[in-house]
Amino acid sequence: MNCAIVDYGSGNLRSAEKAFLRAARDAGVGCDIAVTADPEAVARADRVVVPGVGAFADCMEGLAATDGMLDAVRDAAERRAVPLLGVCVGMQLFASRGLEHREKAGFGWVPGDVKRIEPADTALKVPHMGWNTLGNVKPHPVLAGIPTGADGWHAYFVHSYALDAANDDHVLATTTHGGPITAVVGRDTLVGTQFHPEKSQKLGLRLIANFLNWTP
Repeated sequence: MNCAIVDYGSGNLRSAEKAFLRAARDAGVGCDIAVTADPEAVARADRVVVPGVGAFADCMEGLAATDGMLDAVRDAAERRAVPLLGVCVGMQLFASRGLEHREKAGFGWVPGDVKRIEPADTALKVPHMGWNTLGNVKPHPVLAGIPTGADGWHAYFVHSYALDAANDDHVLATTTHGGPITAVVGRDTLVGTQFHPEKSQKLGLRLIANFLNWTP
């Protein structure tokens, strides 16, 4: 089995690679992990990871600017239906469109818009940055064995925009920052996290191991 972490000029690529290598080793998963800007490598991968930091439109355009990569990622999700993990803005790209600075179409896999966070408590700062637990969790193999709720494990978030999904069934977990925020989405062979698994210590390592073992 091999897992391609897509390099299109956005994301914490080296820390992601290290986290995936450690999670695979600790869980005894036989998987070759590689950061790649080669769409052919993505086309051959059994698992695909789409990272992303920065603005929605910039990330979508970065994928398109990497020759063949946008098609390779779309093909992995839509035709080959391999397990695909989106991280932070990589997850937001699953949406119908992003509204950060300007409107930009996303993949449309998880219908909804990516909107600026507007906490009900105006004393709360945006971006939402720091450690939060997960709540409103739906059963999913990628979340198996992860304690949630007030006493659960913590995930690391840093973002000003969040996915407002049109279908609640696609929201696998939320967190709170002056109101509920989508933390994990999923459907079919797709799963995405608003938080950074590669920075989320034991929660992140468990989620990555679950993803590598997932056979939808």
